[in-house]
Amino acid sequence: MSPSQTASGLLAAVFPLLLAITSVAAAVGSQAPAAEPPKESPLPAAPVRPNVVLIMTDDQGYGDLGVHGNPKIRTPYIDKLAKQGIELTHFYASPVCSPTRASLLTGRYNYRTGAIDTSYGRSLMYPDEVTLAEMLRAAGYLTGIFGKWHLGDNYPLRAIDQGFDEALVNRGGGIGQASDPPGGSHYTDPILQHNGRGQQFKGYVSDVITDAAMEFIAKDQGPPFFVYLAFNCPHSPYEAPEEEYRQYRNMDLSTGQFPTVGQPLPAKTPTDDTARVYAMVSNIDSNVGRLLAQLDKLNLTRNTFVVFLTDNGPPQARYNAGLRGRKASVYEGGIRVPCFVRWPARLPADKKINVTAAHIDLLPTLLSACDVAKPAGVALDGVDLMPLLSGNQQRLPERTLCFQWHRGGVPELNRAFAARRGRFKLLQPLGGNGEALPEALKFELYDIESDPYEMHDLAAAQPDVVARLRDDYETWFKSVSSTRGYAPPKIALGTPHENPVVLTRQDLRIAEVVGGPNSDGHWEVEVATAGIYDVTLTFAAASNAGTANFSCGDVQRETPIAKGDRECRFPAVPLSATAGRLSSSITTDGRTSGVQFVEIRRGN
Repeated sequence: MSPSQTASGLLAAVFPLLLAITSVAAAVGSQAPAAEPPKESPLPAAPVRPNVVLIMTDDQGYGDLGVHGNPKIRTPYIDKLAKQGIELTHFYASPVCSPTRASLLTGRYNYRTGAIDTSYGRSLMYPDEVTLAEMLRAAGYLTGIFGKWHLGDNYPLRAIDQGFDEALVNRGGGIGQASDPPGGSHYTDPILQHNGRGQQFKGYVSDVITDAAMEFIAKDQGPPFFVYLAFNCPHSPYEAPEEEYRQYRNMDLSTGQFPTVGQPLPAKTPTDDTARVYAMVSNIDSNVGRLLAQLDKLNLTRNTFVVFLTDNGPPQARYNAGLRGRKASVYEGGIRVPCFVRWPARLPADKKINVTAAHIDLLPTLLSACDVAKPAGVALDGVDLMPLLSGNQQRLPERTLCFQWHRGGVPELNRAFAARRGRFKLLQPLGGNGEALPEALKFELYDIESDPYEMHDLAAAQPDVVARLRDDYETWFKSVSSTRGYAPPKIALGTPHENPVVLTRQDLRIAEVVGGPNSDGHWEVEVATAGIYDVTLTFAAASNAGTANFSCGDVQRETPIAKGDRECRFPAVPLSATAGRLSSSITTDGRTSGVQFVEIRRGN
């Protein structure tokens, strides 16, 4: 809602009081002191569609908040947000980040979307998936993403191809990873993609993207807005902002300083990593506070639907409110995450709701709140939580929520999964990193209501519950696997939307479950337009003289390289309009290695 719209709503609401109480009229007519944000008067139920601010952090665990019992971390603004709205106390995400983001933005299980893993070409989302941004934009919203997309860096898979009017994002899975542009591997002065073009920014990345989100909100003078503020922090590398790091680097963060609840922490934990993570989280907290203060200043708070959540559990041993497991695990510590929602115009404050919900539910909930119909032909897995949030409904219809993830190109039945229905949760925790599974799998069953820390396995005592949840899980797996199978999405070459196209190792598909920095592989591509292309390869300095190779479809090229070379070109390569595989490598001393970047530029 724009400031002018809000002002007219305020006048209508207080007009009867103006006639009776002249002192109130004088107060309304005067301006608040510059040091204080303007105070909002009561309004009727939201007269127009709400603005939406969706905040997600990266690798921040359930226990990385003061409101969840952490005595060391300082998160006053997020803690306050939790009290100002509703906390969904049993809210679930996927064990790792790309799958969570795909489900969040589509309302569908990630196995239906193509985003089954986090790298090696397995975190690309099919372009025909309809995102929340596309749905809201079609209804008149201005849409912006600021931070981590992680669902494809090239056309037609980018955020700007999937419904966002404004996009300031990092490439790939985040800063410090294989998709980094040269010189862009640090959180300070990062190189980000602004509407598809690389640009270097000054400052710490979380501050930079929050500034951009606030500028986007401030420019709005009419249509409602959707802001997706997706922090890449506190994901590694743990490059903490110095001001916040000073608060924690000399603090005693050893195991004995934290509550002894649930699953015990190891006797020794990486305390400097913890200090850096806490500094990064405190910086996020300050930025959340800045953004919420701007909503206050612009008189937008009452009719803005704010959601805060994280994408998965923490990656290393640190306080996690006693939950079992960490990131990449289907135990509670890997998939149970904070989720706070605030919409003062419609929802109560300081309330906790203890039903089981998940990432797939936020899209249908936000569509309902915004009075936007689901597009015809789009099948959602999530459910609308608005009746529950508003108090018109006390519980959700019974259902089984399933979560699964493991390294590899194709999901496999029974590998590293969890199924939650009612109070019970069934899981088989092994196989997340692609390791061989034992012939006889052991399934575990927990009563999460009475045993939230998963300390007492009930599988032997409750075989009927195990059998039912296994049936539910197998039905789910068959359903998500049959949606379209697991053929990878393709990157388009030779379109006017992106020229040149730069391919990175983030999307390189390899034969191994997990690859190294020099693994060889291929990219799945589609040449949209036949023509002449210039191809440039970038690679680590050649250890000796050798050859560089390029192939796409039925075209193959080879050229010599000298010791120390880091780049080579294949000019005027004729490519036909076709779909297939693109491969590039260098061979020296009898060893073949993959390259770091391939740039494909279509000529006139």
